[in-house]
Amino acid sequence: MERTRSRRIRWLGAAIAVLLVAAVAGAIFQPWRLLYDETVVEAVPTAGPVAEADPAAPSSSPTPAAPTGPVELAAGDLISHEHPTTGTARVLQLGDGARVLVLDGLDTVNGPDLHVWLTDQPVIEGTDGWFVFDDGAWTSLGPLRGNVGTQQYAIPDGVDLAQVTSVSIWCERFAVSFGAAPLDLA
Repeated sequence: MERTRSRRIRWLGAAIAVLLVAAVAGAIFQPWRLLYDETVVEAVPTAGPVAEADPAAPSSSPTPAAPTGPVELAAGDLISHEHPTTGTARVLQLGDGARVLVLDGLDTVNGPDLHVWLTDQPVIEGTDGWFVFDDGAWTSLGPLRGNVGTQQYAIPDGVDLAQVTSVSIWCERFAVSFGAAPLDLA
């Protein structure tokens, strides 16, 4: 009788330990996120008509008209790192001078604690590129709003785009890039 009771207590203890480990692992890895997509479709600013010069105004030489809509400052195609990732990253300067990063046609795996980072690190294909983006200077533009679709993120005024070479979909929980794009200046 004592032996049976001892065995039941050990099995109960083992079952509780397994449930605790599963609960902690579930909270950390959030595997259920792999089962659904979060789609975000935001309108992307488009270039407006070019302002025409007034033909009645005196001018010694023709001046080019300034665009009234956004100007593309940099762009690049997303590549896969830890997870399959596709889409385009573009940096736009809006008519009011504000700058935004647009992730256009993004398609990646949903995951825990994903953020959009601008970095000074190069985009390296393959597993060698998975972990480089936190090695140098980086700026988080905030949590990734959706793993599928088109979305835009405001770029803070203090970010020097001459120092930014890439954008990464960065998993802060596991310090790994899901995908990244080089930002080639236009």
